[in-house]
Amino acid sequence: MANEMIPAAKPIIGDDEREAVDRVMRSGMIAQGPEVATFEQEFADALVGGRTCVAVSSGTAGLHLGLLAAGIGPGDEVIVPSFTFAATGNSVGLAGATPVFVDIEPDYFCLDPVAVEAAITSRTKAIMPVHLYGHPANVAALSDIAKRHGIALFEDAAQAHGAQWEGAPVGTFGQFAMFSLYPTKNMTSGEGGMVSCASQEIERQMKLLRNQGMERRYENEIVGFNARMTDIHAAIGRVQLTKLPGWTKQRQANAAYFDANLEGVVVPPVAPEAVHVYHQYTIRVESDRDGFAAALASEHGVGSGVYYPIPNHQLPSFGHDFDLPVTRQACDQVLSLPVHPSLSNADLERVVAGVNAVAKAGA
Repeated sequence: MANEMIPAAKPIIGDDEREAVDRVMRSGMIAQGPEVATFEQEFADALVGGRTCVAVSSGTAGLHLGLLAAGIGPGDEVIVPSFTFAATGNSVGLAGATPVFVDIEPDYFCLDPVAVEAAITSRTKAIMPVHLYGHPANVAALSDIAKRHGIALFEDAAQAHGAQWEGAPVGTFGQFAMFSLYPTKNMTSGEGGMVSCASQEIERQMKLLRNQGMERRYENEIVGFNARMTDIHAAIGRVQLTKLPGWTKQRQANAAYFDANLEGVVVPPVAPEAVHVYHQYTIRVESDRDGFAAALASEHGVGSGVYYPIPNHQLPSFGHDFDLPVTRQACDQVLSLPVHPSLSNADLERVVAGVNAVAKAGA
């Protein structure tokens, strides 16, 4: 094969990020400090309408601490999708609560509001949708359900930096919302997470929990964690934040090209209320998805990813055996194609040619 493999994902780290790290290293202020505080404010202003943000060491830490800050604990139930990365359910379990896994709606791969309402019990304290692949969940319907039942709404926005629902950015609907800053996300800080907070109480609890329970040094108010973000990571994140709008436009343009040219597969629809930021461009392959992916790689040099092959409720860590049919079908059919901003026009053409050829051969 003459062409190099087109990777499914590709972090973009350039000279600007390196210079920012060097600046912090020269300053001697390496742990959580002024870069983190500035990053929190810049992220708030850029992505969540100025809502207060708290930086943490990872996206999972952000979910875990957000749940604790919102008062979730033993005996509580939190409704989550089973079709997502395991961190969503893990964070609920780490808080001592029970994740209640429900099905997704078929078009957008996000929580099905009808399934959510059916799963509410006297122990339900919150709904936590995932804005999967960069497409927002139906937060309007889910917010209505939460209000009617007197329960909270939280957001797992790990993959959805800049996504919107009905003109409002994700991260502004729930009592808290977590954005991941892992290397393969739409922007990165190297590793880390950012949590937007709807109230001063949740913000203060987040800050205590991430820093050993301290607001003032050695005056530990609660039992906390070391979940701080370093100034090194914040410096990377600040640079990436300035590039995010351009990268998002490129992801959307790449997705539009695929929408117009792919054949023989089911391309991802976008809800009329939504702005999709395409963390992943996820098609459905209705027959032999794994064979399709293998042929795409071996014959055309196009990488892809399966997110996610096993429903979370059936992972050994949770071990439930009930059936979520839409989730099961998605696990069997989804395939995420390269959509990242590094793709050249030639790459886009090769992805389309490869997908169409493999689809035609399997028809």
